[in-house]
Amino acid sequence: MSVQDPGRADPALSRVAERRFPPIELLLVGFGGAAGSLARYAAGLIVPGTIGTLVVNVFGAFLLGVLVEAVLRLTMIAPEAPVRVTRLRRWRLLLGTGVLGGFTTYSLLAADIAESLIAGRILEGIGYGVATIVGGGVASMLGIAVARGIVRRGESRVTE
Repeated sequence: MSVQDPGRADPALSRVAERRFPPIELLLVGFGGAAGSLARYAAGLIVPGTIGTLVVNVFGAFLLGVLVEAVLRLTMIAPEAPVRVTRLRRWRLLLGTGVLGGFTTYSLLAADIAESLIAGRILEGIGYGVATIVGGGVASMLGIAVARGIVRRGESRVTE
């Protein structure tokens, strides 16, 4: 009976062990998350309560749609340029995972819905949840459309 290397026993564990997390990427997510959380706190002071959370989450979904689509399209323009792809990945980590991850708040959405339901305000709780999810989806679609238009205009200027 032989003892196997745990990393070799499970190919999935081996792949996880091979994945490197560059410290710069961890810092980008951390700093972005701190900035997004501070912005979320400030937004809550300006527009408190469930309306503020709804606005933040829908606006964040729009911005995330813009960011993800822009990064995708810009990466497709020159996928053979690894430095460019790395920079775009880092911008996505800073702004998407970090800033927008800290800015938007699923946990507060869930807590607000639970509070409404527990208080017997069933329609309010359900309506708030549906408005946030549908509003976020529509806002994200609009963000994607905006990013496509911006990148297309940029591409046409480059080819002219």
